[in-house]
Amino acid sequence: QVQLAESGGVSVQAGGSLRLPCAVSGNINCMGWFRQIPGKEREGIGFIYIRSGDTFYADSVKGRFTISQDSIAHIVYLQMDSLKPEDTAMYYCASRSVWGSCGIQPTHFQNWGQGTQVNVSS
Repeated sequence: QVQLAESGGVSVQAGGSLRLPCAVSGNINCMGWFRQIPGKEREGIGFIYIRSGDTFYADSVKGRFTISQDSIAHIVYLQMDSLKPEDTAMYYCASRSVWGSCGIQPTHFQNWGQGTQVNVSS
């Protein structure tokens, strides 16, 4: 059984950094991070293959955001650097248990965390 839990919900100034943790359990293939602004579709940020550690990022965050994992603690992190006001959104982690290639689309993931709000002020 996959269980997702996120902690956080913070405000940070533009140019700052933030790390979001997502605790996971169960036999999963990959973990993804997403964000959503009210009235807009959920946007894929990137994902990590749990076994290999390989990562993939959306162009909008490439070079600023990093996904990593602590395999012993079973936590996946989203490290966000050089934050911009337009990064303000509700952030979600999600897991995919189905084996095979992962994608950045929300429909690729089956189990979702409750989300945490990130506010970046100018």
